Amino acid sequence: MRVIVFFDLPVETKKQRRDYTRFRKYLIKEGFFMMQQSVYTKLVMNLSAAELLKSRVRSELPPKGLIQLLVVTEKQFSNIENLVGEVHTLSENSTDRLIIL
Repeated sequence: MRVIVFFDLPVETKKQRRDYTRFRKYLIKEGFFMMQQSVYTKLVMNLSAAELLKSRVRSELPPKGLIQLLVVTEKQFSNIENLVGEVHTLSENSTDRLIIL
């Protein structure tokens, strides 16, 4: 099973930035890895381990912001489709237009 944490925390003041950093570092210390900015995931063995992890994350909530927890099976997680946009290269950095005199 996977536990996915989505979060949107304010970073307008110094204290809010500190809270954001503290929460993010807590997730990393717990073994989560970043899927996207503000989306972290962790593999757990079963539903009881997922519930325990969710309760530990709840205990570290910052005072403001939105945090969402989602538990999915590994089969559901494996159905994620990663879509990547077209890769653009700058023509000025390529040798396609190289002129040798």
